[in-house]
Amino acid sequence: MTVVEILLSILILVLLIPVLVLFKQVLLAALVKVKSTQLTAKRPSIAVIVPAHNEHLLIQSTIASVLPQLTAQDRIIVVADNCTDDTAKIAREAGAEAIERFNQDARGKGYALDFGVRHCTNQPPEVIIIIDADCQVGEGALNKLAIACVQYDRPIQALYLMKSPAGAGLKTKIAEFAWLVKNLVRPSGYAVLGLPCQLMGTGMAFTWQSISQANLASGHIVEDLKLGIDYCLAEKPPLFLPEALVTSEFPTSTEGLSGQRTRWEHGHLGVIFSEAPSLFVQAISKGNTGLLALAFDLIVPPLALLMLLMVTVFVVAGLFYAVTDLVMPLCLALAGLVLLGSAVLLAWAVFGRKVISLASLCYAPIYALMKIPVYLNFLIKRQVSWVRAKRDD
Repeated sequence: MTVVEILLSILILVLLIPVLVLFKQVLLAALVKVKSTQLTAKRPSIAVIVPAHNEHLLIQSTIASVLPQLTAQDRIIVVADNCTDDTAKIAREAGAEAIERFNQDARGKGYALDFGVRHCTNQPPEVIIIIDADCQVGEGALNKLAIACVQYDRPIQALYLMKSPAGAGLKTKIAEFAWLVKNLVRPSGYAVLGLPCQLMGTGMAFTWQSISQANLASGHIVEDLKLGIDYCLAEKPPLFLPEALVTSEFPTSTEGLSGQRTRWEHGHLGVIFSEAPSLFVQAISKGNTGLLALAFDLIVPPLALLMLLMVTVFVVAGLFYAVTDLVMPLCLALAGLVLLGSAVLLAWAVFGRKVISLASLCYAPIYALMKIPVYLNFLIKRQVSWVRAKRDD
């Protein structure tokens, strides 16, 4: 083998790792149904914290989905964070407790969450549940999250799905399918093996003791990923509870959808490069299987990027074969493409038929090509601060 062949093969093998993780998660989710969690603990007291920045259009609907699930011992607290609209006023009128925070030098969801948790110090609940201001909470979801949280003494993550709004175009439908794979299929595959999931930003439940000690006050662009890692390091890996459903809708504006995806994907890629290497070292040195599983899950990039990378190395390997007749890199790249394609098709066949048609899914490669500027911007103009997704207002 030549040096170039060895280096190219190593590069492809590295890319095969996230492909294999994805394929394994999809295969397990498709073949084995996640067992329903048997909840036997007593229902604890709850404080629902809703961080909100200029959410006057949606906050009333969110509160309306939460209030019927609360008891007299519970409370819902809307943190109107650096708002320039009447989010706080509408929240109070809708029946929530609203607190306002103004600090332009400390912006981001993490700061709002910290403010809300500290507000509960004088009257601490047994469980804190975080719900984003643009979400709808499924029937019975809060009870399930709270009971599971005290029963297992671990963070609990609900099934969080993003839906396409009425009349949404193909681009949004493809994004909805990718979200389904990320937030339902992959964590379900891990749950079959009893492995933890990533925290997803909303529909998250924590015991008061653990969340009151967590380091929340930051402007981290993907504070949920970072928080999930912190809990795994503390040997309390998050547990996936698909029976509890939380939903939201993608922004209808192109600008809003693009900005939201950029924030998520730049944040995810940033965490991969900054956190993943040390996580593998710590997981192996400490024998922390939960942390190791989370590290492998973390290195799976967004589907569009993974597809672009695999196609790129396949083309390079094909050119290399045409010039040298050395076939090993081409075989490895072809195997990666087959595994990735099989994972996507299997996820669609079992979980995604109601979201998108197979004919529409065939446009996914074009969608991936359209996202090349997003990934190039990660290298030259990375988004590092939290920015609210633009909606219709």
